[in-house]
Formats: sequence, C-alpha cells, structure tokens
Amino acid sequence: MDFDLSEQQQAFRDTLHRFVDRAIKPVAREWEQSGRYPTEIVEEMKALGLFGITIPVTDGGLGLTLVDLAVVFEEISRGWMGIAGILGSHTLASAMIARHGTPEQRQRYLPELATGARRTGIALTEAGAGSDLQGIQTRAWRDGEEWVIRGTKYWITNARYADPLPVLVKTDPEAAPRHRGMSVFLVPSASPGFTVQRDLPKLGYKGTESCEVVLDDVRVPADALLGGVEGRGMQQVLGALQYGRINIAARSVGVSQRAYEDALAYSQERHAFGQPISGFQAVQLKLADMATDVQAARLLTWWAADTAQRKLDAAAAGGPPARTDVECGMAKLFASEVALRTTLESMRIFGGAGYSTELEIERLYRDAPLLAIGEGTNDILRGVIARGLLGEA
Repeated sequence: MDFDLSEQQQAFRDTLHRFVDRAIKPVAREWEQSGRYPTEIVEEMKALGLFGITIPVTDGGLGLTLVDLAVVFEEISRGWMGIAGILGSHTLASAMIARHGTPEQRQRYLPELATGARRTGIALTEAGAGSDLQGIQTRAWRDGEEWVIRGTKYWITNARYADPLPVLVKTDPEAAPRHRGMSVFLVPSASPGFTVQRDLPKLGYKGTESCEVVLDDVRVPADALLGGVEGRGMQQVLGALQYGRINIAARSVGVSQRAYEDALAYSQERHAFGQPISGFQAVQLKLADMATDVQAARLLTWWAADTAQRKLDAAAAGGPPARTDVECGMAKLFASEVALRTTLESMRIFGGAGYSTELEIERLYRDAPLLAIGEGTNDILRGVIARGLLGEA
C-alpha cells in the first residue's frame, strides 16, 4: 500500500497550492463578505484546465483520476470552499455526461465544458426532496418529438451559469420501483419557461450561487434525454454521486487543514500569562487531535477515491458495475464530521478573536455545516454504509 502521491501528482498539488495562496486566500474574506462573484478566480481555473478534470482526454479534458480530483478540491477549499462549489457541480455533471451521454451529446457539450467556455451543474433537490431523490415531483411527459418539463428545483449550484443544466425528473410517476420512472434531461438555459427565480440566502458557502430554478412547461427535443434511454436517471445520478462524495470529503479536508494551520500559527503568536498559548497543555491537546483527525480524513478520502477509480476502470473493461457506496460514504461522513470538530476547536483556540469577522476562522466555521449536509446528509449516509455492510455480511 502506497500512501504517497506520485511525483506528477505532487507537482500538480504544488501548482494548485501556489495558485490558492496567490489568487484565492488574499481575497476570500473580503469577497465573501461583500457577496462579490469571483470572476477572476474562475478565469484562472479555466486557464489551469480545472473545468475538465472529470472529462476524458479524448473529449478535450484532463481525464484525471479520482485521487487527483480529491487533491484539487482539498487545495481549493483550503483557500475558499465556495470556489470549490463552482467547480464541484460542474465536474459531477460533466462526469455524468461523459459516462452516460450519447455520442452526439458528448460531442456537443464536453469539449466546451472541458475548457470552461460552457459550464454546468445538476438539478436534483426540491423543497420536499433532498436526500430522498425518489420523492421528487418534477415531471416530464412526451409530446410528439419533444418532452415537456414542469417543476421547481432548489439549492441549485451554478444555476445562473449552467448551459445545459441536467435535471432529474419523473417520466413515469407510476413506475414500481420508483427509480425506474426517473430520467435526466440536459436542459438548455435559453429554453422558454426556464427561469432562475432567486438566489437563496445562506449562512456560509458563499462565492457561488445556490438558486431556485423554475421549469414552467419547458420544451426540450427528444435528444435532450441523457443517454437517449428513458428510466435510467436514478442510476446515472447515483453513479455521478461517487464523484460528489469524494468531492465533499476532499473539501472537508481542505477546510479542516486551513482551520488547523491557522490555529497552529495563532497559538504561537498569542501570548497569555507570560508565554505563547501553545505552551499550555490544553491547547497542545487540541492541536494534536486536530492534526490527527485531518490526516486520517485525508487518507480515508484518498483510499475511497482510489478504490472508486479502480472499480470504475474495471467496469469500463467489462467488469461488474462500479458501486462504492460504502467507501465513498465513509470518506464523506468522517471527513465532514472532522470539519465540524476542527473548525470549532480552532475557534476555541482563537478565543474571542475567532468570533470576529476580521479573521478567517469564522468563515470556515460557517462553511463546515454544509459539508455534513451536501451529497446526502450524514445520517442518511450512515444508513447507506450500514446497509452495505449488512449486504456484505
């Protein structure tokens, strides 16, 4: 077992590290507080090719592994987790189109998605359906050579920039089991009836928009059906969520790493009772637990990413379907809980200063809760993991 990155991966990580230190960290607090969209950062990510990390080289992308993906999201989240959100939904949807799209859909969208000239996201969640995707109410029905889509989606990242926006719908509400009646459509943003209604206000996770999207009898051509096959939407989405959970786990590691780094530095600068507070055992114990948790979360994330990649490669070679619900669920569950603990412990080391909006730790503390909610709440994932373990037994 090799727990080190390859020389090439380490060089890639170093490049990302320098990019984050130069272009993201100096502006994150000010731009986050002002609500300024990070246009310049997005342009630099395009130049680095980061919008193509899950798109095969043959389609114009970088064709990176899931371990590489984890490295990208950790490093960017170390600077500003909201920026990782801009990239996250795009990479998940791009991977879904690359894996399940028809040759025509791949040719039409992937080259421009790879460069960032075209961006995307994914519309799953509704007001009454989050982790329970089979409970969605958005409908689509056939009308001649077109499909008509009606419904409302919530908390959609990149909604104002996504073109196309993959939308999960029910094409057969009476299907049993329910997942057989679900499909994904690639909806062009210029479609009549497609409206980004509003940006939803958030505690944290700023820098990227999270929107309410209304589809009021939106008409799309028959070839907008992802893969060209009705009733495969749930399988297509669940396959893509492997990328999503690795993404969230890696973001969690990045947030935790930043919280630990800031606490470590502050503990050596802040003096109390005639000495740096790092000299007090109570602070030392917190730092030791934080460092241990962060490294454990990182290694678990890399293990899950490597396992998922090997299974995807085996499936592409004709092996069994790549299912890594347990591995990816474990990584996302553990790493996000570490982010919750680490940001709180870091704030405690900062004391009253950590509660001020003049320092970074309060932003990290606000960003962390989303990580325990996004891509399946942690309580839902505990059930997923348990069912997988019982199935193995």
